Amino acid sequence: MLSELSIKNFAIIEQLEIAFDDGLTVLTGETGAGKSIIIDAVQLLAGGRGSQEFIRHGAKKAELQGLFTIDKNIENVTEKLTEFGIDTEEGIVILRRDISASGKSVCRVNGKLVTIAILREIGALLIDIHGQHENQELMNEKRHIHLLDFFIGEPIERAMSTYTELYDKYKKLQQVIAAKTQDEQQIAQKIDLYKFQLEEIDAADLKIGEEEELESELVKLQHFNRLFDRLNTSYEALSLESHGLDWIGNSMSDLEEAASIDEDLKMMSETVNSSFYALQDVSHDLKRMIDGMEFQPDRLEFVEDRLALFLTLKRKYGKSLEDILIYRDKIADALDQLVNRDERLHQNQELLAQYVEDLEIEANELSIIRKKAALSLEKGIEEQLKQLYMEKATFKVQIHQKHPRQFDANGFDEVVFMISTNLGEPLKPLVRVASGGELSRMMLALKTIFSQHQGVTSIIFDEVDTGVSGRVAQSIAEKISMISSHSQVLCISHLPQVAAMADHHYLIKKEVHDGRTTTAIHDVMKTQRTEELSRMLSGAEITTLTLQHAEELLLLAEQRKQEFRK
Repeated sequence: MLSELSIKNFAIIEQLEIAFDDGLTVLTGETGAGKSIIIDAVQLLAGGRGSQEFIRHGAKKAELQGLFTIDKNIENVTEKLTEFGIDTEEGIVILRRDISASGKSVCRVNGKLVTIAILREIGALLIDIHGQHENQELMNEKRHIHLLDFFIGEPIERAMSTYTELYDKYKKLQQVIAAKTQDEQQIAQKIDLYKFQLEEIDAADLKIGEEEELESELVKLQHFNRLFDRLNTSYEALSLESHGLDWIGNSMSDLEEAASIDEDLKMMSETVNSSFYALQDVSHDLKRMIDGMEFQPDRLEFVEDRLALFLTLKRKYGKSLEDILIYRDKIADALDQLVNRDERLHQNQELLAQYVEDLEIEANELSIIRKKAALSLEKGIEEQLKQLYMEKATFKVQIHQKHPRQFDANGFDEVVFMISTNLGEPLKPLVRVASGGELSRMMLALKTIFSQHQGVTSIIFDEVDTGVSGRVAQSIAEKISMISSHSQVLCISHLPQVAAMADHHYLIKKEVHDGRTTTAIHDVMKTQRTEELSRMLSGAEITTLTLQHAEELLLLAEQRKQEFRK
């Protein structure tokens, strides 16, 4: 449940701290006092759309923070927090949202920065806000199947998981088949293009590492004369008479003789010996290389042409020979699919037909689950409507299949809520016959049923009782109070019947401080509560009679709560 709410610099609220408890909390006050502003703040805290217009004039940012204690639905909330890497301790979740003057929102959950999308996902498990505009959900027949599935809960979720996995494969294969049956002229053009590209790449006979080898060879060919001169000069310096090797040979002989006299010179003598024979081998290698060297202008031209070909291919197909060969394999596979498209198309169509058969089985399972649950929902709704003084109403969930094997993300069912509000009248679609007051009671009936198993920790009603009075108002008040036995309920109301059923009652008022208007909240105690109910009953003037009526209303409300909460 929502345990604490902190609002700072939001609309006309400068600073507001509210502590909530379980049960039914009612917020009352004059029109324009700021009751709905508090609900707006909670809605933004749960990931609703916000803007800089919410920031109090003169402030740099609006700050919203809510502390939730989780006792129901704790596993779902914990799993969602773990999914996003958010730590939680002792069943406490703290949502925070700051809205800056630039319109940018900074969101945190338990101190961790999150996106608005993540905040919205977590908020949906904590708060369910219902206002008058939400009745539009009932007026959209496409939403009826989602309301029914929400009522069913886990059984439909398990079946839907299997169906969705199969449906995704089915849709992807449909797209593949559609792409393969595109215009034949385009296919022919692609075949010609792929064939040309393959022939061009294959004709090049590319080999990994060849480019580096040719680049090295090109350097040698381009500097042949210089390389020949340097090798020849080096050879002559070593091997001509009275050059390097002759002098080293003399040194070797002298050191051998010296070492025979002084043992300490033996190592030095051996080093010169080794160097002489090593240089002699180098001299022989140089001679062979020089004798074998011959300028090859044809080879130079070949290497240059080959490297130029590589450059051309790289401009077309990839940054390296490896990339070109990868591209070659890719278009070879694409060409094979195009050339053999009829065979592959046939295979895919056979697989699609199998998917359709499997989907029909899974969709039929969804339909069976829905039809079974629909009977329970019909019975529950009619019971709730009777308690809301629509005792003559008949409610049915109409489920019929679309055209055979016409699937969508929900299966092949179409769900329409049907209602007859008067005895003897035929059932008609809810969207065509229900009045505004009937829609409010219909939605309240759904909320009553859903609240028993949906697990949301806090349900907020924002003036859902507008436009009703008398015994209907009393029935709505009792219904909202019954919902609060399963979930914490916060309710903004102008009805004294609803306020009387409250377990906690707050009065919202506008106050002026230092020349500026701000919204304040007051915990209404017993004597003050009687006066507030008296004001709601009579208007601005409080009389002895209205006070007596308020006392009686409170007494009756307490008796009713004890009766249906036993």
